[in-house]
Amino acid sequence: RIIKHWIESSDKDFKTMIDLYHTQNYNWALFMGHLVIEKLLKALFVKEKGEFPPMIHDLRRIGEKMNMEMNVSQVILLDSISRFNINARYDDYKQSFYQPCTEDFTTEWVEKIKDFRLWIKTKL
Repeated sequence: RIIKHWIESSDKDFKTMIDLYHTQNYNWALFMGHLVIEKLLKALFVKEKGEFPPMIHDLRRIGEKMNMEMNVSQVILLDSISRFNINARYDDYKQSFYQPCTEDFTTEWVEKIKDFRLWIKTKL
């Protein structure tokens, strides 16, 4: 039941990410992309460990806590996506975060989030 909850919540956030992207709310689209991946990792954590996932937002740490095998590019990807959570949430980071959130930057990251989302779903 918990796994299903995380997956369904992630799917709703995925739709929100796409909607935000299409309305050019790029920084918030990336923030939602972080939530998409975080919730799927937490679903995988429950599946793998049989316990409630840690209450953290650092994607790499979630993966490490469940002993998920990750290559270097996956670690870099998770660290990069984790920045979208922090930078979009806190006011002092927001202004510096808005600048790189161009259409091209966001398009690239939305595609990476989509790909990683599908990869995690194959493990669920």
